[in-house]
Amino acid sequence: MRAPISVLIPVKNEAANLGPCLASVAFCDDIVVVDSGSTDATRALAEQAGARVVDFKWNGRFPKKKNWALATVAWKHDWVFIIDADERVTPALAEELRRTVAAPAHAGYYVNRRFWFLDGWLNHCGYYPSWNLRFFRPALGRYEKPPETGETGSGDNEVHEHVQMNGSTGYLAAEMEHYAFPDLATWVEKHNRYSNWEARVQLAASAHGADDPAGLDAALARKRRLRRLAWHLPFRPTLRFLYHYVWRAGFRDGYRGFVFCRLMGYYEFLCTAKAAELRRTLKTPNSK
Repeated sequence: MRAPISVLIPVKNEAANLGPCLASVAFCDDIVVVDSGSTDATRALAEQAGARVVDFKWNGRFPKKKNWALATVAWKHDWVFIIDADERVTPALAEELRRTVAAPAHAGYYVNRRFWFLDGWLNHCGYYPSWNLRFFRPALGRYEKPPETGETGSGDNEVHEHVQMNGSTGYLAAEMEHYAFPDLATWVEKHNRYSNWEARVQLAASAHGADDPAGLDAALARKRRLRRLAWHLPFRPTLRFLYHYVWRAGFRDGYRGFVFCRLMGYYEFLCTAKAAELRRTLKTPNSK
């Protein structure tokens, strides 16, 4: 029998990824694909798999896609598992989800993700373990509202935001798989967009201060406070590389670890340079 679990999959033009994702959650009784006007075969693949397809059109303001879906979709079950199209539920995680929903001890659960990069898994670099709150009662959890940063080009789906829970949380032992970066070009394209968001967050925090929202995991809040302190350090791209490669043992992942950590230093450089560019623009708003 299928598990009494609803699944939320936010998509836009994910035909290349969606099939294996849908197959990995086929053990769930209710699968909802929330689509932002895909022009490829995304909708057809979802419907062929028996999923419900719900259309979403973002108005450029809060809420974005996942929060909108959590509040709007008529969920068939009391528990929702959130998964992106480039992620996969492993058989071990599927079995653990079945056991958990049968006798839940918490209102929500964190799931560990393993990242595939350059034809292998990242086992260090600060990207493993990677805990995300993905399995919870939809009435008790919402993604945090980010600071007002203006248009960043980061899309209509929550990427950096984390779930705030009104209730206790636990951790599942089994893992999910994340195939976010099939090649280096994809990594660079995504992080170029992410750095737009990061630069604006830095400016907003500098101008108005930054308070961690209620219900945010204590470890995550502490990590964010350290991140804000790091914004004031010199040589940030080099420090970011050393953090991932030395402190978080990225060297133990061999060549893929070296490449990944160098890219994280490059990402930090983009964030720093874009934040500086925004500051100059704000000082001289009429400049070309």
